Amino acid sequence: MGLLDRQFNNSNVIITSMENLLNWARLSSLWQMQFGLACCAIEMMAAAASHYDFDRFGVIPRATPRQSDVMIVAGTVTLKMASRIKRLYDQMSEPRYVVSMGSCSNCGGPYWEHGYHVLKGVDRVIPVDVYVPGCPPRPEALMEGIIKLQEKIRRESLVKKSA
Repeated sequence: MGLLDRQFNNSNVIITSMENLLNWARLSSLWQMQFGLACCAIEMMAAAASHYDFDRFGVIPRATPRQSDVMIVAGTVTLKMASRIKRLYDQMSEPRYVVSMGSCSNCGGPYWEHGYHVLKGVDRVIPVDVYVPGCPPRPEALMEGIIKLQEKIRRESLVKKSA
């Protein structure tokens, strides 16, 4: 920064932009709407338990879409459930993010080929920001997905560019 860096000798002063500060605040306080649909939900719950402790990443579970930033879709999405997922996604405030957890949520898993009722990926109804592979993925994989989401939020620009 030049002049400002030389003016403050105290190590307690940090100089940054407002956009970086707001992005840091948003990525450090992600409120997740848990949306467990099948066996992947057990791994999502394990990630929030004391052994893995999602709270240290600032991920706090919420039960309502109006207070949530992140929707974690964990498990098999059926055609009947797809409309409910879309409705809850639309109720979330902007900016909102989606983590697709597990093979069933990502691409239908082993069920879509032989079942008429399974959606071939949740990205057919809502946009997905991070895909977490596995059947079911371990809690470490979900934590890696949250870290990837935080990196995406860190790079975002808060100012909308007009065309």
